[in-house]
Amino acid sequence: MTERPADPHGLSEVMSQIARSLQERHGDVQATLELITEAAVGAVQGAEEASISYVIARRRVETRAATGHLSQSFDDLQTRIGQGPCLDSVRDAITVRVHDMGTETRWPLFAREAAGLGVLSSLSFQLFVEGDNLGALNLYARRRHAFGEAAEDTGLVFAAHAAIALSGAQHEHNLRTALTSRDLIGQAKGILMERYRLSAAQAFALLVQASSRTNRKLVDIAEELSSTGTAPGTDVRVD
Repeated sequence: MTERPADPHGLSEVMSQIARSLQERHGDVQATLELITEAAVGAVQGAEEASISYVIARRRVETRAATGHLSQSFDDLQTRIGQGPCLDSVRDAITVRVHDMGTETRWPLFAREAAGLGVLSSLSFQLFVEGDNLGALNLYARRRHAFGEAAEDTGLVFAAHAAIALSGAQHEHNLRTALTSRDLIGQAKGILMERYRLSAAQAFALLVQASSRTNRKLVDIAEELSSTGTAPGTDVRVD
């Protein structure tokens, strides 16, 4: 059977659809992860399930989005045994393709148990590196030799686009979080300044003091003050 060649035009359309969908989610990182995994199954020939996994401290695999329960079990197995294709992919910045878990020799113990779960073929691509935390896109199939050269080529292009989309969503999320934090802190400062005749610097110093005393984030102190009238860690009460 001749393998179907990669379809760059079809893939471009898939990525365009994802981009349009993401515009409606406004930086929702979780929604971005879910869209990427769903689209990957449809875009890469042979894929039956997909997941995006984060590797924390280069050893613990956490499934952040998945199209089924199989991928969660697969990631849990890699964490428990400490080896597997996702770990190799993110550590070495390579694409890892498994043709047959039943005869795989790179991770004998892992491969045997993975085959027992029902995963017989897989593809893993590195998505990003952020310090000791890494991300991978993983594709799974229940049959042997599910992924050929064309599937790997398509997956590489898809992973590259997905990494950009994920980075953009994360950046927008961080920006929105920062703006929200700034607004909350500004509101809390305003309350303290108005009710207790403090300067902006004095009000901010009081919030910092409360944060230090309670070992809580400054923005959490500001949010509680704005919503309840109490600044934890200080004697100030806003009526």
